[in-house]
Amino acid sequence: MAKQVLVMVGTRKGAFVMESGPARTNWKVRGPYLEGQNIMHMALDPRTRTLFAAVGDPWFGSRVHRSTDLGHTWDEPKSGPAFPAETGLKLEKVWHVEPGRTEEPGVVYAGVAPAALFKSTDNGETWTFIQSLNDHPSRPQWNPGAGGMCLHTIVLDPVDLQRMYVAISAAGVFRTTDGGATWHHANQGTRTNFMPDQPPTYPEFGQCVHKVVMNPSAPRRLYQQNHCGVYRSDNGGDKWTEITEGLPSDWGFGIAVHPHDADTVWVCPGISGYKHWAPGGALAVYRTRDQGKSWDKLTKGLPQKNAYVIVLREGMAVDALQPAGLYIGTNTGQLFCSADEGDSWRQASALFPGINSVGTAML
Repeated sequence: MAKQVLVMVGTRKGAFVMESGPARTNWKVRGPYLEGQNIMHMALDPRTRTLFAAVGDPWFGSRVHRSTDLGHTWDEPKSGPAFPAETGLKLEKVWHVEPGRTEEPGVVYAGVAPAALFKSTDNGETWTFIQSLNDHPSRPQWNPGAGGMCLHTIVLDPVDLQRMYVAISAAGVFRTTDGGATWHHANQGTRTNFMPDQPPTYPEFGQCVHKVVMNPSAPRRLYQQNHCGVYRSDNGGDKWTEITEGLPSDWGFGIAVHPHDADTVWVCPGISGYKHWAPGGALAVYRTRDQGKSWDKLTKGLPQKNAYVIVLREGMAVDALQPAGLYIGTNTGQLFCSADEGDSWRQASALFPGINSVGTAML
C-alpha cells in the first residue's frame, strides 16, 4: 500500500507539491517552484521518480523541466521541444507531458502548441518531432480553439505499445495503432455545434475535444469531455456514444475516470464556451457509476453561492487509493480535495495562483 500521496499543482505562477499519508486528512504544501512561470501540467514518472513540468510561458520560454527529488530542485533544460526549421513553425507553449510505459525506458511524450507531438527517448534530455502527425492530410484544415491550436491530451494504451491517442483543439481525436507511423481520425459520433443555433454536425475531424481519459484496466474504454458533450467509447475510439443526458450542460473541461472501475467517471461542468463558470454560480462535480447512463450531483463542501469559477482541462485528478481520492483546482486558485470519491469535499489550506493542472502520484 502507498505510504504517501502526492498532489502536483501547476499554476499560472509556479509549481506546488502537496503531500499526505493514505488517510489524506492532513496535507503539507511545498513550493512555489519554478516561480513565476506558467505551469501547464505536471506528471511524475513512476519508473524513475522524475517529476516533469510542462511550462508554457511567454517570458521564461516554453520547455519541459525535470526534478529528480520530487520537486525540491529543478533542472534548467539545455533545449526543449523545438520544431525543425523547415516546418516554419515556432513553439508557443508546452501543454502536456506524458511519461512512457514500463516497457519503454526513457520514453517521454510532450504535446505542444501549435498542435504537435514530440517524443524523448532519454528522459526528456532531447526531443524528436513526430513528423507523421504533422503530415496528416487534414493538417491544413485544423483550426484553433479559444486556447489556441494545441495538442493537450496524450493517452497511452498500457497493453498495446503500438496504440496511443492524442487530442487536439479544435481538430479532434487522432489514434495510431503502429507506434506513430500513421495516424487516423477517431471522432465518429462526436458532434460540432460551436455557434448559437448551429445545427449539430458529425464531421470526420474538426471537433473541439477538451480532454480524453482511459482506465488502464479497460484500455478500449475511453471517455471524453468535449466542447459539445460528454462521450464514451467502448472500442478504442472507433465510435463514440454521447452520455451528456443528466448533466446541467454539454460543456466543460475537467474529466477523470476511476482507477479501479472503468464504469465510474467524474466531470465538472461549466455553462458554455462564452460563460466559463459553474452553472448557477454553484460549484458541483457529477459522478456516474454506470458508464454515463445516470449522473449524481456532488456538492457537499463545495461553494454553492457566488462560485463563478471553472475547472480547466487538466484541473481534475484522481488518486489510486480505495476509496479513490478526487481533486479539483479552479482557475482562481482554490483546490478542493475529496477522500471519498466525491461524496464530500474540503478546501486545501493554501490559496494558489490560478490553477492550470492537478496531478497525483503514489509513493
